[in-house]
Amino acid sequence: MTELLLKYFRMKQIEVQSEKRYDTQCPFCSVQCKMQLLEQTIVSRKKYVTIGKDNPTSEGRLCIKGMNAHQHALHNDRIKYPLLKKNGEFIRISWEEALNHIKENFTKIQTEDGINALSVYGSASISNEEAYLLGKFARVALKTKYIDYNGRLCMSAAASAASQTFGMDRGLTNSLSEVPFTKCIILAGTNIAECQPTIMPYFEKAKENGAYIIAVDPRETATTKMADLHLKVKPGMDAALANGLLKVIIDEGLIDETFIRERANGFKKVKEYVSSLKLEEIASMSGVPSEQIRKAATMFGEEQSGMIFTARGVEQQTDGSAAVRNFLNILIATGKIGKVNSGYGAITGQGNGQGAREHGQKADQLPGYRMIENEEHRLHMARIWGIDVDDLPRKGVSAFEMIEKINEGEITGMFLMCSNPIVSNPNANFVKKALKKLKFLVAVDMFVSETARLADLILPTSSYLEDEGTMTNLEGRVTLREASFSSPGEVKHDWQIICDIAKVLGKGEHFSFQSAEEIFNELRVASRGGTADYYGITYDRLRKEGGILWPCPNLDHKGTKRLFESSFARPGGKAAMVVVNNEPIVPKERTCMEFPLYLTTGRVMSHYLTGVQTRKSSSLAARNFESFMEIHSDTAKKYHIPDNSLVKIESRRGSIVVRSKWSDTIRHDTIFVPFHWADSQNVNRLVSQDLDPTCKMPGFKVSAVNVNPIIEKTSN
Repeated sequence: MTELLLKYFRMKQIEVQSEKRYDTQCPFCSVQCKMQLLEQTIVSRKKYVTIGKDNPTSEGRLCIKGMNAHQHALHNDRIKYPLLKKNGEFIRISWEEALNHIKENFTKIQTEDGINALSVYGSASISNEEAYLLGKFARVALKTKYIDYNGRLCMSAAASAASQTFGMDRGLTNSLSEVPFTKCIILAGTNIAECQPTIMPYFEKAKENGAYIIAVDPRETATTKMADLHLKVKPGMDAALANGLLKVIIDEGLIDETFIRERANGFKKVKEYVSSLKLEEIASMSGVPSEQIRKAATMFGEEQSGMIFTARGVEQQTDGSAAVRNFLNILIATGKIGKVNSGYGAITGQGNGQGAREHGQKADQLPGYRMIENEEHRLHMARIWGIDVDDLPRKGVSAFEMIEKINEGEITGMFLMCSNPIVSNPNANFVKKALKKLKFLVAVDMFVSETARLADLILPTSSYLEDEGTMTNLEGRVTLREASFSSPGEVKHDWQIICDIAKVLGKGEHFSFQSAEEIFNELRVASRGGTADYYGITYDRLRKEGGILWPCPNLDHKGTKRLFESSFARPGGKAAMVVVNNEPIVPKERTCMEFPLYLTTGRVMSHYLTGVQTRKSSSLAARNFESFMEIHSDTAKKYHIPDNSLVKIESRRGSIVVRSKWSDTIRHDTIFVPFHWADSQNVNRLVSQDLDPTCKMPGFKVSAVNVNPIIEKTSN
């Protein structure tokens, strides 16, 4: 048998005539796993294999998405040339024609409708350099105040909560290396096992070391199965549940009085409020039995160390920011922040969800996490960009609010980069109707996405294999994505496209970059002294060190592994606790006779965001080729829905058709549908456009719906 194996392997070695290796990192989730693409020549064809590469975060691990990422990058459907819509069809044109077309239309729109009639819609999947440059492009080349990005739909609740509470928003306050040694972990609305599977070993090691793990989720997932206690919360009731945990911690004397006195403000009012609440009422509201609330609170309060992680389950709600702040109240009350093995983690969704918001894509922010309405911050950026501070636009509005302004006619043109708002936004039917009203839409993409179909002009952009640049992962670790694979056809990098457009608009002097590294060096200077200080980070250092945790204020600084050890980033150095009412400011949809079930949304392991890339991968598409509805078997029987059958789901805003999937572990009053599919399976058609008043996050996680079977007719 051994001889046969040796003969087989010798044959395989002979078969592979040559091999090239391309260093890169995964384009998908926020872990940003390092990897290599192997291009093997076998006789007259090429074979591609992706392998993991050692790094400080995922330690060489890859998930199924990373292993197959190259399939979309090498897909035949890649856009290779500029495409202009003519008589309803896209035709190939030259870059010169495309740029002149943009110049003509952008100039006309701003002349006829005003400077702010143009908008920019960005992405949390592009590099730090491109996020920085896109913000600069909007404010310097177009001079418009209207720029925001798809990360608004992902991280805005956690970002605003951390900023308000701690004075700083970095994904994790500690590095992942501390997770295995903490004693109690709360995973609130996060399904790490499917969404960030390559960091699961940190949590599994913690469990092996005796950590008590509490999961908060309406449904059972691969993550909740690991937990010691699963709090099966009613959709939308996370803030109330946190009040219950806080009440028990305070009532039972499990607070850290010294920490609160020395390092926090606002505790007295929080104590007064939660002490007035009745635990049984919270249990009724949240759907979590009071004994489970008491158990979770006691376990977390009694342990010497603990960490809380939140993600979209808590954050994608119309009180998402407040809900996160309430979980942060728990950390502060127990003194479990700024210490070894204790802290907070916002599990970022998109690949560069952290860096993309730090450097200027958000409507109210400038690079380095400076604020656009702060006069000192404005002067700093005006000096860096070489413009008059009076020419720097003021604050715009959030991503969905830009869509509303398009519908109202205030915005008539849009530059869309690497995003698919028709699928990703709430009330998707409304979004599509609004975007059709634009006089001119330019989409930069790798494929003709659902939104790009509406564009007047599509510009072809490069993939992760071809586009070098830095990304900032869920830890706040800045990494360098190497890229040496050749781009197909006439594809350009995002930063090259931005520079080319700025040049034809007469702003070339501000966009004369020749490489991503040049852009990064300007970003470093722009961020210097800001909250997100990258000044001490260089490409050379990233290549040698494998990644650096910001803030890193100078070249000798090693990066900051643990935040808030001695002080918070707020005035006076103290964290801010705040009362979070059980009844949110924006009322959430309630079930009724017509819409008797709660709908919540989320991800599956094999797909990413709106699926534009992963659905181009044959290996990933084969694992989940269509959307589905997870429903409790008892509930399914009540509504006459067989397992594995087509079902119509309807809300007040629209309807979709998906396939049923029975479960005995989801709440009886709740169904779950993933959001990676478009058109008739686009679950965001059902979601309300109500927004969190603090961060403008839509309430993706709570919709009232009904379900009905679709009777398939059979012929005899």
